[in-house]
Amino acid sequence: MKAIKVLTISGSLRKASFNSMALRTAEALAPEGMSFTHADLHGLPHYDQDLRDTEIPAAVQTLDAQVRAADAVLIATPEYNYSIPGVLKDAIDWLSRMPDQPLNGKPVAIMSASMGVMGGVRAQYHLRQSLIFINAHVLNRPEIMIGSAHERFDADGKLTDAMTEKLMREQLVALAEWTNRLRADR
Repeated sequence: MKAIKVLTISGSLRKASFNSMALRTAEALAPEGMSFTHADLHGLPHYDQDLRDTEIPAAVQTLDAQVRAADAVLIATPEYNYSIPGVLKDAIDWLSRMPDQPLNGKPVAIMSASMGVMGGVRAQYHLRQSLIFINAHVLNRPEIMIGSAHERFDADGKLTDAMTEKLMREQLVALAEWTNRLRADR
C-alpha cells in the first residue's frame, strides 16, 4: 500500500472529548503506511464572507494547508441538537470557499461519539450532506457511531469496546483502499 497521510479533525473542542479519544484510538489502530496529523479548530472564526474577501484568518489558512497536504481526512463529531457542532460547520464552510476547494475530491471517513445511545447518528447524516455537497468523497461503510461513549472509554481515554475497535480497524482499511482507488482514478 502506498503511504497515506491522514488529517484528523475533531468536531469537539473539549479537552476530554470522546471524539478526540476516538481519533487517537484510530491512529493507534491504523494499518501500516498510514500517518496522521491533527487539525486544531480552536481559534477558527465563524465563517464570514467579509473576512474571506479581505484577509483570510491564519487559523483558516492553516486548516486549508493541512487539508491540501493530506491524502485523506478522518472526522469525528459529537452531536449537538441533532446536528454537527458550529465549529465543525464553520470549518467546512471556510474550506468550501477557499480557492480550489481543498475538500473537493478528497476521500473522507467519518465517525461520531456521544453519551447518548444513538452515538451521533443524526450529526453524521448532516455532516455527510455538507461533505457531499462540496464533492468530498465520503466513505460509506463501515459507519461508526459510538453510543454511550462514556462507557466505552476508560479514565485514560482508551477505548474498551472490542466491537468498536474492530469497526475502526475495518474503517481505516476501507479508507486506505478508497484513497488508493481515488488516486488511481486521477
